[in-house]
Amino acid sequence: MKRRIIETADGSKTIHLEDWNEQYHSKHGAIQEAYHVFIEHGLRHVGLQDISILEIGFGTGLNALITLLEAEQNGIQINYVGVEAYPVSMEEVGALDYCSQLQVDGHHGVFEKMHLSPWEEEVAIAKNFCLLKQQKDFMQIENSNLFNLIYFDAFGARVQPELWTEAIFSKMFTALKVGGVLVTYAAKGSVRRAMQAVGFTVERLPGPPGKREMLRATKML
Repeated sequence: MKRRIIETADGSKTIHLEDWNEQYHSKHGAIQEAYHVFIEHGLRHVGLQDISILEIGFGTGLNALITLLEAEQNGIQINYVGVEAYPVSMEEVGALDYCSQLQVDGHHGVFEKMHLSPWEEEVAIAKNFCLLKQQKDFMQIENSNLFNLIYFDAFGARVQPELWTEAIFSKMFTALKVGGVLVTYAAKGSVRRAMQAVGFTVERLPGPPGKREMLRATKML
């Protein structure tokens, strides 16, 4: 599938998949979207000082990077599991240039380490950030009662509807601890109903730039 780097509305970059007319991040602002959905309404909402995170769609590593930056600023210990079926190339990582755009040039080495670290091996990226990358299909996830927070950042239901089903969200529900939270940029009614069907309590929240709403789901029981 043909891929190219594009600039989004906030000046940050993302990968565009031409065959699907789909991006890894919002064309209205990659960094703005990531902070709004995953940090503001996810990590800060959960509010723990020691937190286990599962990311569905490790992709460019942007969400992992900004989570590390937030953790450094606030003394949070992060155990991060990123699941990705089709890893991006190091050439693409370099072209995205997220450290420069985030004005954290001193973290270039850390960001490269995230992408160069071996799959299926837990690696200490920083003293407060452990990363385990898993290269597999999302339906292969079999964790139970392990995570406090899930970043659900799969490609949209328009192009991959199979990733937004009750079957997937049932696995997410099982993977979370009681009180755990899943956040996603998506807001479709079918997605919300699939979450509710497997037991989540779901909130509609104001969306990032270019989207009216997003969803946050909590495992109450």
